[in-house]
Order: sequence, then C-alpha cells, then structure tokens
Amino acid sequence: MAIRDGGLQAVDASSGIPGLDDILAGGFSRNRVYLIEGSPGTGKTTAALSFLRDGAGRGEKTLYVTLSETEDELRDAARSHGWDLEGVGIFELAPPESLLDEQQQQSLLYSSDLELGETTQMIFEAVERLRPDRVVIDSLSEIRLLAQSSLRYRRQVLALKHYFAKHGATVLLLDDLTTEASDKTVHSVAHGVIRLEELAPTYGAERRRARVVKYRGRHFRGGFHDFNIKTGGLEVYPRLVAGEHKTEFERLPLPSAIAGLDQLLGGGVERGTSCLVLGPAGAGKSLLALCFVASAVSRGEKAALFAFDEELGLLLARSKALGIDLQAMRDRGLLTIQQIDAAELSPGEFTAQVRRCVDERQIKTVVIDSLNGYQAAMPEEQFLVLHMHELLQYLNRQGATTFLTVAQHGLVGDMKAPVDVTYLADTVIVLRYFEALGHVRRAISVIKKRSGPHEKTIREFSIGSGGIEVGPPLDGFQGVLRGVPNFVGPDQGLLGETGK
Repeated sequence: MAIRDGGLQAVDASSGIPGLDDILAGGFSRNRVYLIEGSPGTGKTTAALSFLRDGAGRGEKTLYVTLSETEDELRDAARSHGWDLEGVGIFELAPPESLLDEQQQQSLLYSSDLELGETTQMIFEAVERLRPDRVVIDSLSEIRLLAQSSLRYRRQVLALKHYFAKHGATVLLLDDLTTEASDKTVHSVAHGVIRLEELAPTYGAERRRARVVKYRGRHFRGGFHDFNIKTGGLEVYPRLVAGEHKTEFERLPLPSAIAGLDQLLGGGVERGTSCLVLGPAGAGKSLLALCFVASAVSRGEKAALFAFDEELGLLLARSKALGIDLQAMRDRGLLTIQQIDAAELSPGEFTAQVRRCVDERQIKTVVIDSLNGYQAAMPEEQFLVLHMHELLQYLNRQGATTFLTVAQHGLVGDMKAPVDVTYLADTVIVLRYFEALGHVRRAISVIKKRSGPHEKTIREFSIGSGGIEVGPPLDGFQGVLRGVPNFVGPDQGLLGETGK
C-alpha cells in the first residue's frame, strides 16, 4: 500500500531512525514481515516504538501487540524518551482468567493448545478492529513457548505472515532470544532480519551494534554498525564506506606559517591529504598540529580538534601561553573543539561526530589528538587500521586536511609506536629528542610525502613563548634521530647555542 506524504509517494516504511534507514537503503518494504532479534536490553522495544511513532506521524494506523510487557510499562518506557505515543494503538494480550484458574483448567487437552489458539485469535481480532498499516508483535518468545514444538511454531509464524500479507500491513516481530536462541525458524520466513547486540568491554560503557542479517531483494549496507540508546530513541551510526563519498576540490599546499617547517614540507601540506606526526611524549606533536589549525583559521577556514588525551581547560591555557589562542578561534565560530572520552565512545560514534563536523560545518582542517586515545576507544577491536583507513579516505575525498598524532614509546633510541599507520598517511613528520652540548634538544624531519617533494634534512626546533621555531638543517651531525648524535662536520650553530 503506497502512502502519500506531502504529495510524494512513500514506497518504504521508515523505521523512524535515520541511521537505520540509511543501512536499509530507505527503510522497510511495505506489506512484509520483518524480525528484530536481540537479547533483553539491546533496544528492540525502543526501535519498535520509533517505527510505530513514525507511522502515526504520517497519518497511518499503528498497533503494538504486547505479550510480555504491560501497557503501563510501554508507556513508561516511551515517557523516558519524551514520547507520548499519541496515535499508537497498544493491545495488551493478557492470558484469559480461565487459564489462570486451576479449577477451570482442562485435563484432557494440553493447556498450551488452548492458549496458543486463543492468543492467535485475539491478535487477529485486534487487527480486524483497527485495520493497522504498521504492526509490532512483542515477543515471539511467548508464542514459541506456547507452541512447544518447532513444527507448530513454524506453522504459527507462517499463519501470521499470510494473515498480515492479506491485510496489507508492515509487521515487526520482536524476539528476545530467551528460549531457543539457535532456532532460525523465523529467519527463513521473515522478509528481513535485523540483529541487535550488546557488548561489555573489560572497562568502560557497554557497546551496542546492529547488523542486517537478511533483506530479500535489496542491497543493504552490510557489516556491524554501532548504535546507542539515548533519550529520544536509538542513534545508529552506519558503517563508513569512503568510496560512496566524493567531492571536487583543488589540491593546493597549505602552509603552517612557520618558515622552516614549510621549507621542510616543500611548501606545506596539500589540501585533501593526511599528515601523521610521530614522536615521544612532550616532543611537541599537538602544538605542531595546532600551528596548521591557526594557519587555517587565519585564512578564514574552519577547523576541528578532537582531543582524546588532554583535558580541555589545560589545552586552552597551554596553547594560549605559546601564542595560539584556541578560545578566541572558538568564539569566532571558526574552531570546533570536542573532548573525547575514550571509555564512553564507540568507534562508530566517533566517526559520526567527525562526519557531522565536515558535512554540516564545512570544516576543512581536522586534528585527531591522538591515535593512542582513538585506539583506547576500541581496545577489543581488531580492525583499528581499517577504521582509520575509511575515515582518512573519507576526509581526503571531502577536501579536508587531516592531522593525526601518535605518541611513541620511549624517549631516545629505538622508538616503538602502539599502532603502525604510517603507510596510510600521505605525509609523515617525525619528532625526536637528542642531546647536544649538555642540553636536551628537539629535532624534526619529514620522512614521507606522497603529494610532492620535501626536504630530506633534519632540523632542530624549539618551543617557546612565541610558539615553534625551526632552525637550519643539522648538516654537521649524524645520528640525531637515534638521540645521541655525533658531530662530523664544520662548526654549526644550534638554536640558542654555538656548536663546537
């Protein structure tokens, strides 16, 4: 049945959840039966109520048949999301009083035979009275228990399917998997199957994810998709596929406004590329990335900073003392700063936040500080590099320049990174400590740049009240990147000192 909404024909029945509609390539095909399964607490009831509320908002008749929860419990759940369920019909299917009275129970027939028949008949009578366009039956576990055998259960589900097909209704069957989790009877009968899962990491908040197991006749977005249950319903974050996004832009070099650094980079970092800054703790990785943020803002462009590691107040104060006033950029609406709590955030939600910034605010410079924190957000995930690959490819295709920092283990000598993503980045900048003339100094070098030429030298740099200062190439030293250099050339001046 086609429903007209604002003059346009709505072929699919929206789930009422934008992210889920994206995964389903539009929503639910009408006049079909679908299964939403998942253990208790995964959000099935919330998803079902969103589906019915969307239909009621479009002027459709809706019906929620509940076998496991009372109407009061459903309305309480709706109120927790700020919903009043106006236009949503609720049919609470309680067992007949005669079946609860021991003196009136049948002795010659199994009580389950009578209960199953009466249950089905009451559902049919409710549908005949209301003639709904959308129906939810919660839950199949009760029908499975009444059926007692797999054959009778399958026949009952088929009967429901054919009945609703005849009446032109789009139906969601909910299954809490509390009886026979391995029973796939409904999988073969339903037009589509969506599975909701809840994961409990060793530390941090629970993680929820959804997967479309089956959808007949439609190409959907496969794989797992993170989602959250928030006030207002489910918030689903479709898995990012970078190949689906492409924009046209000019790849111009973007300078940092630091002369020595721009010389190292051959003029700057090109628009629509990614730059990875590697180095030990305290070497200046965050400050280096912020120099590009300040340069972007000075050009009138918008930038975004996602801070995993440093507390926001400390970051604002520290950067201002070094000549970069992030708060002033923020107040002008040119800089978006988000403090990310790695223990509370799923990778899918983080990706959605980045996408929102780029798509809605037209942000062209993105800083992720750091990948160590991003990795902490997914400690039990095995595919950090794949997540990062899709995110970087997406940002590159949107013409955004991305700066990522990675803190390496150690201070001098052999340095180790917790995750190797150097092959993903278009430009790689390495920061190092080294000792010379009785002082600990910093060195900087560009070891990779795909988009153009760069200096192959190593330069000293220092951090002061005026920000970063990059000196001339350290031609007279050997072994700087190892941390203990040897002086092999003529006299050469270091920043603030004279080499001998």
